[in-house]
Amino acid sequence: MTRSTTTNGGTPRGRVSPDPPPDLVAAPGYGARRLYQAYLAAWTRHVDAVLTGPQFAVLCAVRAYPDADQTALAGAVALDTSTMADVCRRMERRGLISRHAAPHDARAKVLTLTDDGVAALAETNRRARALDEALLAGGAAEQRPHLAALLNDLGAQWEDVADRDAI
Repeated sequence: MTRSTTTNGGTPRGRVSPDPPPDLVAAPGYGARRLYQAYLAAWTRHVDAVLTGPQFAVLCAVRAYPDADQTALAGAVALDTSTMADVCRRMERRGLISRHAAPHDARAKVLTLTDDGVAALAETNRRARALDEALLAGGAAEQRPHLAALLNDLGAQWEDVADRDAI
């Protein structure tokens, strides 16, 4: 059990807060959600409170694949096409990317980084890499690429499960 120290309208000081039940702790989804919540909090505090992780991913993908269209990049950054469109509209309004009709299909939007987008990406990338170091500091440096690969492999496997009609 953990002891709460919250006061001023929260849990009174000294009140015991129960630990998560063992069956919950044993569930991989619970661990994944805790990791994601902790990552979001760390990102907001140490990287950028305005530029989101998905927006950062889009900036990285646009840099890596210049003049690729929005729909093609959605898969590369693990966003569905409607979320990708919303993220790109917000980034365009902030002046980080520009969107224009693709030469091969006027309905497709080609993405390019603006000068502000290049600058934001450089600064955010520096902070994100520092966050990566802090998050993985407890493990051996040579194991870090393997851990990242494992997390990505799990993501791919869980996406496959989500796409199945039945399990």
